[in-house]
Amino acid sequence: MAKDGLDLRGMKVSVVMPVYNERDTIEEILRRVDATGIVHEIIVVDDASTDGTRLFLQGLAHPRVRLICHLYNRGKGRALRTGFEAATGDIVLVQDADLEYDPADYPELIRPIADGVADVVVGSRFLGGTHRVLYFWHYLGNRFLTSLSNVLTNLNLTDMECCYKVLRTTVLRQLDLRSNRFGIEPELIARVAQLGCRVYEVPVSYFGRDYAQGKKITWKDGVAALWHILRFGLTRRRRRALPAAAPAAEMAESCAAPPEPEPEPEAKPKPKRKPRTRRRKKETTP
Repeated sequence: MAKDGLDLRGMKVSVVMPVYNERDTIEEILRRVDATGIVHEIIVVDDASTDGTRLFLQGLAHPRVRLICHLYNRGKGRALRTGFEAATGDIVLVQDADLEYDPADYPELIRPIADGVADVVVGSRFLGGTHRVLYFWHYLGNRFLTSLSNVLTNLNLTDMECCYKVLRTTVLRQLDLRSNRFGIEPELIARVAQLGCRVYEVPVSYFGRDYAQGKKITWKDGVAALWHILRFGLTRRRRRALPAAAPAAEMAESCAAPPEPEPEPEAKPKPKRKPRTRRRKKETTP
């Protein structure tokens, strides 16, 4: 029996945490996650941070923290996919590396799965939990995107873009995920809906940041989310087999190497132009 009366029934919880330039918050969020007392492992995927985050993580000696590094920045979606492949627990929970979401909500997020009534649990910032009041247009955009996602998935979620998503590992292993950036949110929802998973939603607290505090999502990501909702909602991917978790040592690019700038695509050689030949004018006889 864990904290708050949560009975995990022998199941282990893996937390997957994508990280990019979160030096100011990474130490505190790791402390809060560990303090829940219900986490088997914390898989931290550093997405080529350049602000000292990676150096801090490399020097961290914690028995439950597993560090995987990307050599160059690939995006939140790719970092999550890397973490998903390394997870060894029975339940996988997504946690952002900032302090916008409170790990104290873990028991309620995990409970429907532990009780055997859900395969997937999604958090919602709009169901009554404590939340900071921020941007009206972000709120309006979120409701629009969530409604469009619901139309295509036949779900009735209130916050499709919420960070907190909890899945049975057996479900996660069947998802053929492809998104590299914030498109991972609508892709996850579309794919679990297409699998016919039992989806629950629970209220969570939200302590949002503004852009001066390091918020990264922009209007461009909102436009991209619209495309991803249509793309994943109108297409289906075949289920993949259930592979075992990949050892982090086999998946990780070298954490000892410093992050590198993302390689630029090779320029295609310009085709050579054929020399132009001038036609001679026919001579006319008078």
